[in-house]
Amino acid sequence: MNQELEAKKKVALSVSRAILEGEWARLDGLLDTGFTYTGDGVVYTRDEYIGFMQALKDAMADMTMEFTHVLAEGDLVSIRFITRAKNVGKFMGAPATKKNVVITGQFTRRIEGDRVMQEWQTTDLLGLMTQMGFGTLFGYSLAVGLFKKQAPPPARRPA
Repeated sequence: MNQELEAKKKVALSVSRAILEGEWARLDGLLDTGFTYTGDGVVYTRDEYIGFMQALKDAMADMTMEFTHVLAEGDLVSIRFITRAKNVGKFMGAPATKKNVVITGQFTRRIEGDRVMQEWQTTDLLGLMTQMGFGTLFGYSLAVGLFKKQAPPPARRPA
C-alpha cells in the first residue's frame, strides 16, 4: 500500500479519535485554520465544527466508533462509520431520551500534509430519529428542511 495514502488515512482517523477522547486541543491541531465542514444541511467553520463535536460528546455517553471502510485516493479519505452511544443530554435542539443509539454514515476528509482541510458527511438521520423517537428530532427536521430555519452555529468551548 502506498505510504502516502496510509499517512492520509491515519490523519483522517486521528480526527475521529480526538473527538472520541475529548482531546479538543489535539483536534484543533489536526484541522487547518481554513477548515470547513459540510454535512446534513449545514456548513461549519473549524470553530463551529469543534463546538458541534463538543455538544455531541456532551450529549452522548459511552460513545464508540467503528470504522468499517477506509478508502483513500489522492488527497481524499472516505470512511464509513458506526457510532454507538447513549443519548444523555440535549442534542440538536432535542431533549435527552436516555436511549442507546446506533448512528451510521460516512464522511470524506480532504488531507494536505498532516492537516484536514475539508470534511463532507452524510448521516442516517432518519435512523437516528427512529431510535430516539420520531417526534424527538421531527421539529428540527421540519425547521431545517421545510422552513430552511437554521439553528445558531455551535459555539466552541475553550480546550
